[in-house]
Amino acid sequence: MDTDRYISPLSERYASKEMQYIFSEDKKFSTWRRLWIALAETEMELGLCENGKPVITSDMIDEMRQHVTDINYDVARAREKEVRHDVMSHVYAFGQLCPKAAGIIHLGATSCYVGDNTDIIIMKEGLLLVRKKLLNVIEALSAFADAQKEQPTLAFTHFQPAQPTTVGKRATLWLNEFVMDLNDLDFVIDSLRLLGSKGTTGTQASFVELFNGDDETIDKIDPMIAEKMGFAGCVPVSGQTYSRKTDTRVMNVIAGIAASAHKMSNDIRLLCHLKEVEEPFEKNQIGSSAMAYKRNPMRSERIASLSRYIMIDALNPAITSASQWFERTLDDSANKRLSIAEGFLAIDGVLDLCINVTGGLIVHPNVIYKHMMAELPFMATENIMMDAVKEGGNRQELHEKIRQLSLEAGKAIKEEGKDNPLLSLIADLPDFHKNLEELQKSMDPKLYVGRSVRQVEKYLSEVIHPILEENKDLLGMKAEINV
Repeated sequence: MDTDRYISPLSERYASKEMQYIFSEDKKFSTWRRLWIALAETEMELGLCENGKPVITSDMIDEMRQHVTDINYDVARAREKEVRHDVMSHVYAFGQLCPKAAGIIHLGATSCYVGDNTDIIIMKEGLLLVRKKLLNVIEALSAFADAQKEQPTLAFTHFQPAQPTTVGKRATLWLNEFVMDLNDLDFVIDSLRLLGSKGTTGTQASFVELFNGDDETIDKIDPMIAEKMGFAGCVPVSGQTYSRKTDTRVMNVIAGIAASAHKMSNDIRLLCHLKEVEEPFEKNQIGSSAMAYKRNPMRSERIASLSRYIMIDALNPAITSASQWFERTLDDSANKRLSIAEGFLAIDGVLDLCINVTGGLIVHPNVIYKHMMAELPFMATENIMMDAVKEGGNRQELHEKIRQLSLEAGKAIKEEGKDNPLLSLIADLPDFHKNLEELQKSMDPKLYVGRSVRQVEKYLSEVIHPILEENKDLLGMKAEINV
């Protein structure tokens, strides 16, 4: 390990080896070579000739196929120092391994043929890995929601106690945001198209020259390349590059996943503070260097931290897209190298953390019950008031008495540290027609969670289970957390 230079924490601490490979040099340059093969093969199949003689032969293609992955980096790097051009350096290096094909590699193409098409291929593979991990988060959360669907808990509005819900119902709120992200992700993946081979300004002028202006033949080039590379097609029009708006769309959907993860992690952190729910905590894990008793929710905090980075990172491709001049400028290049790769590595780390946390959440029912019972008398007042109205009471007058008694009870709790006395105060008034024992019988938290249980069951069966069934081959992942 190099300790005398900067190493990205995304590689060393957060991102998986699988995602790192997708954005590796090996993946990038082997994909360049596959694209050069696809172009040469297409030109051969379309009958590219000079003086009646084929320009490209099957021997050349076979030779190129033999050297897709044995990338001679030393040759490419030495050449780039000399010519200051990465694509031409790798054309030269590939040609050194393929002497028969050296003269036809990159024929008719511009640098963006390999650069931009590779970017699309890599982003698609990255999105498919993101999709797989997102589905596993959804699976883990759905299992948690089902297991906890009947566990009453205080809901909060403004982080003030509100009408009870269930732990499982709250989990469906997190779950549904991830499902929204999955829908957006599927749309972006399905709409990705290669650049194809459009030439220096997108006019395919080089192919007009190569194929003597034969439009019918030239029209076949992009569809054939797309099919060879496993894509539905190429963009219909372009300048030299694919529209940088594509990068914006990709990073926006990644940022959307990050936002959902951030929201969930914030809720979990608050629940950890309340001691109602805890994230996984390993036997030998240390929560604080000073306070040995602490169990800080560090994984949820890391989700929030990385997610914020991703959401801000999404600004990069948006600004780059807006800043491009005419058919292309190169001020996108350095930014793309950083923002796209690091955004993918970061969301990969976030999703691994989400799989780990959601698959190991610990619920403390007794603490939840204690908090619930401290507040439930307030929640029950509407039912108590309605019952009194049925007995002939005046709704407005009863409401005012409940309001005054609630203020009195609140003062006793906050200023005197007493247990909630509201039920006793209500029982002392004949207006409500119930003694303390009768009122206490109405303090079952399950009476106040509305349709939470039914909503969870319906949501899981109608929305989540079909998604999981359709993608069952992608489920069952276990996330490895490095640190």
